[in-house]
Amino acid sequence: MEYLKKAKVRPAEEIDERRKSVAAIISNVRENGDRALQEYSRKFDGNTRTSFRVTPEEIRAAYAELKPEEIADLKQAAGNIRAFAEAQRGCLKSLDDFSNIPGAVLGHRVIPVSSCACYVPGGSYPLFSTALMLVIPAKVAGVKRVAACSPAVKGTTSINAKTLVAMDIAGADEIYAVGGAQGIAAFAYGTEQIKPVDVIVGPGNQYVAEAKRQCYGQVGIDFFAGPTEVVAVCDDSANPEILAADMLAQSEHDVLAQGIIVTTDRATGLAVMDAVQEQLKTLDTANIAAKSWNTFGEVILADSVEEAVAIANDIAPEHLEVILKDESHLKDFVNFGSLFIGQETGEVFGDYASGPNHTLPTVKAARYTGGVWVGNFLKVCSFQRYNRSAMQQIAPLVSRMAHGEGLTGHARAAEIRMELLKDK
Repeated sequence: MEYLKKAKVRPAEEIDERRKSVAAIISNVRENGDRALQEYSRKFDGNTRTSFRVTPEEIRAAYAELKPEEIADLKQAAGNIRAFAEAQRGCLKSLDDFSNIPGAVLGHRVIPVSSCACYVPGGSYPLFSTALMLVIPAKVAGVKRVAACSPAVKGTTSINAKTLVAMDIAGADEIYAVGGAQGIAAFAYGTEQIKPVDVIVGPGNQYVAEAKRQCYGQVGIDFFAGPTEVVAVCDDSANPEILAADMLAQSEHDVLAQGIIVTTDRATGLAVMDAVQEQLKTLDTANIAAKSWNTFGEVILADSVEEAVAIANDIAPEHLEVILKDESHLKDFVNFGSLFIGQETGEVFGDYASGPNHTLPTVKAARYTGGVWVGNFLKVCSFQRYNRSAMQQIAPLVSRMAHGEGLTGHARAAEIRMELLKDK
């Protein structure tokens, strides 16, 4: 393995300071509710509204701001996302009739959570696509109360119009113009205006991520997310211009974003580096993308496809592109948030409209979880029923095991059934 371009070490973040700051925000929201939300909305967003729930009139006004073709695009993308979520939901079925002892019926029910909050970022860019990606799977799962929130556009009292329309098209039941760590705290603990929820999903800045981490347990979350990332594993069949465009598409998100090329062909790796610099000359977001690529972009030359696979699995990226002439190695890739196979399959397709979710695990979390999907909003809850004969078979085993642990009350709860519920 050889680095043709190596990333700089990420700057040491002031983690302790951020944790303390977020803890103070959460504590303030828990204690002072809407008053704290209003304070932080003014401070961080310049948002002076006192009623955070978006009204039907505001939603209608947002539709009026959009062109008909923009609304049509949102609806088409929503249709693709909904169809995929419905297919996933169809894979999750109840188990009703399993039995390992005659007379025992075991199984599970697949139950939607009662409520969730979908956090849609609204900082540098209005990520209206995220509204579709979060709200639609929740609705398909059958969540009765789906709340969506996003910060107001800086210096205003309104959510970005396209984001608001996307939330409505996706089917959000409640929409709130609030964001940041304070928004997470509000949905975790509740305020006068906002009822708490069971689960919070969605990406956000480092403060939002830290707030989700601190509120986990009070509510469920999808995962703890860091800066966005993409890895492309390729050989000499890959087009360097396309790879460069994909690296920059990821890099423009954030100065902390990371694009990584892992290639078995030196010429391809060098050509990608040249193409990135050329494309930066005409990229509107070059100020962010260039800083991200120049600081954290990597180009790694692997000695073999097998080594390239091992490198990708170790990185466990949020997005993984694979462009190889021999696709027999596809099965060997096991750590990724979402996989994009072949040169025609742009990672950006998944960002917007293909159907699978774009809210994905980062910073190696793909080792143990996938992205947001309909299952994030479902509970698989077991049940069991024993008839008298089955009880008589299992109770002695349970009694012996309970005595072995020294839990005589557990043992007695099994034994009393054998004594009082004898077959007649």
